[in-house]
Amino acid sequence: MKIAIVDGLGGGLGNQLARKITARLPDGVTLFLLGTNGIATQKMLEGSSGLGVSGEKAIIYNLENMDLITGPMGIIIPHAMRGEITPQLATAIAKSGARKILVPLEQPHVHLVGRQSSNLASLLEEAVELILKFCGEGGDDEQL
Repeated sequence: MKIAIVDGLGGGLGNQLARKITARLPDGVTLFLLGTNGIATQKMLEGSSGLGVSGEKAIIYNLENMDLITGPMGIIIPHAMRGEITPQLATAIAKSGARKILVPLEQPHVHLVGRQSSNLASLLEEAVELILKFCGEGGDDEQL
């Protein structure tokens, strides 16, 4: 099974996800850390055992084989993260057949309604639990 964490800017959220996931992943799961820039990729690699790549083309290429994609919600919004999420990248992530578990962080131009206010730590823990459930269930879409 292959899991991708996609992040941009400074890679802080991706780093937190990678740290929380790395220690708890079952055998046979490979973690890919896909940064929109080198700084984000390097930050995600700190404290995790994932494989890192940087840049739009490398991310799109690596998405083809993923079973699960996670990261901030902005990764499916064109021009999010101060323009680092290109329309091509957002489309590739959204169209991927992989399950997506996204952390609902608002973008300056997108406001989320209908969700309870939660702090980042709670949102990350919920995302990690869903990811681990997906790994344990063998990726069965009906279980999530």
